[in-house]
Amino acid sequence: MALPVSVLLALVMLCSSPACPLGCDLPLSHGNQEAFTLLSQMERISIRSCLKDRADFRFPQMLVDGHQLEKTQAAAVVHETLQQIFRLFSTSGSPAAWDDTLLDQFLVGLYQQLDDLETCLGKETKVQQSPLGSENSRLAVKRYFHRISLYLKEKEYSACAWEVVSVEIRRCFLFMNKLTGKLSK
Repeated sequence: MALPVSVLLALVMLCSSPACPLGCDLPLSHGNQEAFTLLSQMERISIRSCLKDRADFRFPQMLVDGHQLEKTQAAAVVHETLQQIFRLFSTSGSPAAWDDTLLDQFLVGLYQQLDDLETCLGKETKVQQSPLGSENSRLAVKRYFHRISLYLKEKEYSACAWEVVSVEIRRCFLFMNKLTGKLSK
């Protein structure tokens, strides 16, 4: 019997998770793994039953090629991505079928990662302003999440739409793990 896609993605994530010290101890990849697992546990319907609802949200190519980002850009992208995921799953359109406890744990974990990252970034960049590249990267992330929000609205926040988005967000966590490797160098 083949393993479910979510289990395979979780295994990939576990095998590629460096820590993220930006001059301070920040284990973002661990938080990403927990968030990934919680999203998988929240799944209530099979993604196979939602194949007709699939969408290409056009994940920003600059993030896929994370090795091209500087350390400050990578930090800005991770921060913006975590903020956008938090906003997305905090909406009132979240499926009623999801377990409230798991959703709360997911949101608390995201909030903690954001808080830790902001504390760490504050230590690293007290007076320094974001370089233009960081702003362009953040804008790309915002546009990506805007497309996801529009998709959910268009699909009237259906259970299948949320499952498609959940899979997409798990994909984001995989890319964020790649970027956190950039932060630890």
